[in-house]
Amino acid sequence: MSSTKSKSAIEERPNLAGGSHASRLPDNQITPPEMPGEPHAKMRALRVTRTYLEMRAPSELHPARSKDPLIKIEWQRNCSIDLFRFLYREVGRNYFWIDRLPWTDEHIKTYLQQPEVSLWLMTCDGDIAGYFELKKEADGSTEIAYFGLMPQFIGRGLGKHLLTCAVEQAWADGAMRVWLHTCTDDGPAALPNYVKRGFKPFKTEEYTVER
Repeated sequence: MSSTKSKSAIEERPNLAGGSHASRLPDNQITPPEMPGEPHAKMRALRVTRTYLEMRAPSELHPARSKDPLIKIEWQRNCSIDLFRFLYREVGRNYFWIDRLPWTDEHIKTYLQQPEVSLWLMTCDGDIAGYFELKKEADGSTEIAYFGLMPQFIGRGLGKHLLTCAVEQAWADGAMRVWLHTCTDDGPAALPNYVKRGFKPFKTEEYTVER
């Protein structure tokens, strides 16, 4: 593996230990991800299909783990606001993750203080490689609310490892059911990865977005 550190993981690395500001992040101006097409192209309606999947017992998981000793996944007990924003923005940049971009510092702080929410960071030789976010529901289920890799780590087989760890953590935390959803805006490997790990679709829906 190359020892060269990526720009996003070093020059713009958030404070992993917590705190309200990381000195090496770019400015805190929140901007939506660049959308494909011409800068001033006319908006058009696009149909998106969302698929909900679930796992009802730990035995349904088909694990797939990386043997790379440089891969680590750690709970961000005191996740900083900057890290939260950084992960959401960079992992979701190519998949139209925009819902949380307008969140204020106070909104993020309040959200992260909920005991039902936990955020887990994957690193590879110290570089930020991806993350998952778990959210316990009132009915005893746990949602894998967000999950994904940094762009430079896609295609290395790390998605199945990260998903395996996310599911195992949800069961270890007492989930009665683990569920998530994906959509046709996500990467093409997302849905096949979920199904291969043992998730079963239980609902689909279609909606229209303007882009």
